[in-house]
Amino acid sequence: MLRIAGVNIPDEKRIEISLTYIYGIGPKTASKILDELGISKQTRTKDISETDGNKIREYVEKTIRVEGELKHEVRTNIKRLKEVGCYRGIRHQKGLPVRGQRTKTNNRTVRGNVRRTMGSGRVKTEKT
Repeated sequence: MLRIAGVNIPDEKRIEISLTYIYGIGPKTASKILDELGISKQTRTKDISETDGNKIREYVEKTIRVEGELKHEVRTNIKRLKEVGCYRGIRHQKGLPVRGQRTKTNNRTVRGNVRRTMGSGRVKTEKT
């Protein structure tokens, strides 16, 4: 089993898809990594040789910001927005959509599925 940046990569998937399990690597970045290292995108992770696995691991750890480091950077950026008091920072503080989505409807996922009107909640069953 291949392990990169503290993440176990699935064995049965193509290497291009399995690299996307790492936080910070999407389909485009995974494709770019494999092109630069000269590894076929069609090979399964279990069929990758140890040297190719080490090449991928080295490349990801040295050139791409992933996992904990990237999460820390995102967290500090959000913290900075809150401290400055800009519009986006205020939206983050209130737990509302940040990127201009409508809020009259369709923002339950950001608010944690809160239902605020009388008829929109779940019907409670009586205990007998």
